[in-house]
Formats: sequence, structure tokens, C-alpha cells
Amino acid sequence: MRLWPTTVAEARKVQAQLAKKVRLTEDRKRLRFVAAVDAAFTETRVFAVARLFSFPALDPVEETEVVAALRFPYVPGFLSFREGAALAEAVRRLSRKPDVILVDGQGIAHPRGIGIASHLGVLLGVPTIGCAKSRLVGEAAEPGGKAGEWAPLRYQGKIVGAVVRTRDGIKPLFVSPGHRIGLSRSIRVVLACSRGYRIPEPLRQADALSKKLRRAGRVQ
Repeated sequence: MRLWPTTVAEARKVQAQLAKKVRLTEDRKRLRFVAAVDAAFTETRVFAVARLFSFPALDPVEETEVVAALRFPYVPGFLSFREGAALAEAVRRLSRKPDVILVDGQGIAHPRGIGIASHLGVLLGVPTIGCAKSRLVGEAAEPGGKAGEWAPLRYQGKIVGAVVRTRDGIKPLFVSPGHRIGLSRSIRVVLACSRGYRIPEPLRQADALSKKLRRAGRVQ
């Protein structure tokens, strides 16, 4: 199986195969290190980063960068094939293996059950959590207005994630387990990483780093 195809038809086949390997478990292993990944783009290149933090203190530990050619177009539901290879390589370059990875995108809350968080989790063998700013699939009630309140996200008769309020009175996030983690722990980790902002702090910092890397790449 070609892991990083360049056409949607091939990508759909890869998703079908990887979706069979997704496992959702409530692992009680202590979390010592959390990573976040993010990517920025130009018309021809992807700038991917991984940032590692201690948990729960969220002290920065390490960061890695990958710049690669952009080989897949933007197609909703196929984000993995646009940035996944570069993000996976950024994680592999970390000297410490994270206990969980936060991903700006979907986990199993995806039309084929294999959003970018699930995709990366299966390939890397690491627990992953999808933390998206918008909904891709499913229906949910609006959660209460206080930080920490949430409502289940349902799709095709199953709970595939949660709509989570990370800050009082601010738009919620769409959290879904990616791989090797369950929904309840996914929510707890996201809330533990939310330090007064809508976006969890590791993802905020990864986003800032990817944009900085892109700016530097444009100057070169």
C-alpha cells in the first residue's frame, strides 16, 4: 500500500485500510510528555513542526521542523495527504517519544473514520487527539457556556467526539479521539492544556512556530 498517494482515488483506498487499524482505548498510563503538530503552506511547500512539552506543566522540551514539497491539493476530508507525511517526520525527529499528540484536525469524527489525528496515530503508533476549530461531520447540542462543559458529537448513530468549551463564553472546539485513546481522556487532556485560550497551549505554540518557519522560508 502506497502510504502517501497523490490522487483522491488512491487516498480513499489508503484511508479505508488505515481506518481498520484505529483502536480507541482508555489507557491509564501516566502522561509525561505531550506533543502538538501543525503545518503552514506556500503554493509549493509545506512547513511542518512538532513541539514537545512536559505534562501537565507544559514546559517546552523540544521542537523539530520539516520543510517538504507540497504534493497533494486541499480537499476536505483528505487533509492527511496534504501535510501528514511532513508532520509524521517532524514527530519522528523528536528525541523523546510523546505520550500523546494533539493535532489540529479530526480524529474519528470523519466521514470514513480516519481524520488526520487518527491517520498519524496509526502510522506512528502513538495516542493522538483531534482538536478542530470546526465540525466536519455529526450533530451535537451546544454545550454550556462555562469552560469544561461539553456535549457529545454524534455521527451515524455513534458518538465520535465532543463539542468542548475550553474558555467561558468562547466558541467551543471539536475534540475527537484519534488512536489509542478514548473520548473521556481526550477531553481531559485538551482541557488540561487549555490555559485561558480557546486553543490548547501546545497547539497555539505549534501554530506560531509553523508560521515563523514559513516566513523564514519565504525570505530565503
